[in-house]
Amino acid sequence: MKTFQLTENIQAVADYGKTRNGFKHEATILKNGSEVGFAKVNYLNRTWEAYEYQTAIKKAIDNSTLSAEEKKKLTEIINR
Repeated sequence: MKTFQLTENIQAVADYGKTRNGFKHEATILKNGSEVGFAKVNYLNRTWEAYEYQTAIKKAIDNSTLSAEEKKKLTEIINR
């Protein structure tokens, strides 16, 4: 499990797990300790991300209940 502090009050918690055909990354977005978004991404053999969990975190942000402004800011942060 790995935690990414995105802003002062928003963090992403990501984890890895095995699947029948490969592996998965799961990411949860927390705002002030409460879950506001979640995503799971399945892979067959490898990822092409700039850093581990990037795709799952982006998808969790997109799926979250955060405002459009917060989503845009967080997306810019994770794409650095």
